[in-house]
Amino acid sequence: MEIQDALQPGKQVFLIGVGGVSMASLAEALHARGVSVSGSDRQEGAAARRLAALGVAVHIAEAPELLSSADCVIRTAAARDGHPMIAAARERGLPVFERAEAWGALSAEYRHVLCVAGTHGKTTTTGMLAHIAMQCGDPAVMLGGDLPLIGGTYRAGGPSSVGGPSSAGGPSSAGGPSSPEQNSTIILESCEYHNSYHYFRPTVAVVLNVGEDHLDFFRDYDEILDSFARFCELVPENGQIVLNADDPGCEALADRLEGRARGTALRFGFGEGADVRARDVYVENGCYSFDVYSGGAPYTRVVLTVPGRHNAYNALAAAAAARAAGMPGDAVRGGLLSFTGTGRRLERLGEYNGIPVYDDYAHHPAEVRATLDALRAMTGRRILLVFQPHTYTRTQALFDDFVQALGGADALFLAEIYAAREDNPEGLSSARLRDQIPGSVFAGDFETLAEEVRKQAGPGDVICVMGAGDVRKVGEMLVGR
Repeated sequence: MEIQDALQPGKQVFLIGVGGVSMASLAEALHARGVSVSGSDRQEGAAARRLAALGVAVHIAEAPELLSSADCVIRTAAARDGHPMIAAARERGLPVFERAEAWGALSAEYRHVLCVAGTHGKTTTTGMLAHIAMQCGDPAVMLGGDLPLIGGTYRAGGPSSVGGPSSAGGPSSAGGPSSPEQNSTIILESCEYHNSYHYFRPTVAVVLNVGEDHLDFFRDYDEILDSFARFCELVPENGQIVLNADDPGCEALADRLEGRARGTALRFGFGEGADVRARDVYVENGCYSFDVYSGGAPYTRVVLTVPGRHNAYNALAAAAAARAAGMPGDAVRGGLLSFTGTGRRLERLGEYNGIPVYDDYAHHPAEVRATLDALRAMTGRRILLVFQPHTYTRTQALFDDFVQALGGADALFLAEIYAAREDNPEGLSSARLRDQIPGSVFAGDFETLAEEVRKQAGPGDVICVMGAGDVRKVGEMLVGR
């Protein structure tokens, strides 16, 4: 069975890890097209409850009998060959597909496929681009965090009039309608982990930045660059690569593309060499506004309500992608003005004794620095940071960078490392970070950690809980949820 056949209406598909963000979005997309969807996960969460409300059978269990009526299995990237449900599927002779294979097959049904990749900023930029595209059409959207505009992480969309290059192989004019047989536009957050984005069919491929991460999968930085290069090479000749002109990783990527990207890529940034460039920049309370020039001519004016220089780059990337897809400058202006952020990206949870409490997904040293800088510029307050490292391999590989980045907080509270998909044969602990960062506090449970924060928090402070695991619970304890 081919993946395209497995996703047809009437087929019965079982998803392993259905509660994950991308998997839950996939389940929703398949359910909407008439596929009979069920799935399993190790714990119940908001995504699983949402799917159950839609009529998707979600099992908080791993049992081979759940596969009895399935035509195929789709697995999350975290479910590798040793997973008991994968073994059971193979014993029954069921085809096992990767999550990204399914998204790739679905994206092939769209004329315009806008894929946002990069080490940092993917979710925010995808959300920004969704806001822009919805100003002038009816796009499908998939991203890795809740976007208030679409009420979650997935939007089905439909035929629209957004112009740009066509994945069907023929040219299209800006503003031209899609054919009746084919949806027009899909916007996809595109992750490099396990080379997932290599299954996608981008007509516009955005690379925000390239840095070291996911070193439990990639051998080294050189292999990461090769992965991004392969992603860019998926773009057809009438498509568009969009690169960050100010990012050294994107410069190295352009070199790896053997001159193709330097000749044809649309490059965004703040410097003279950028094709899509920010000019007349103004910053207030950490939020940027600027004119966007494309090819030396005015394109639009951007006013952001989300803080940080990193978000200015995200907005420029979204503007460049919109330009490549034929969207008008007014849509960029209106879309970015209406964008207020995505879930877990400096999301305000509430207050503790009048002290603002924010939640952020940052889990890489570069992201930690960017978030702290944005929070400081936005509030001007002393920052109490509650940080939960994510995975042992990332903590080990980037340990010195984490020490430096986390030292930027005024007070640091460390939770234990969130294991995610990993074992810990070396016995690594957040206590090792505490030993290298003077004045920091480590606690092995969230209740103790929240109490330590309460002891130090005072007027004029701001609290941020940060990490890609379940550290948000500490913030919820502090605000009384």
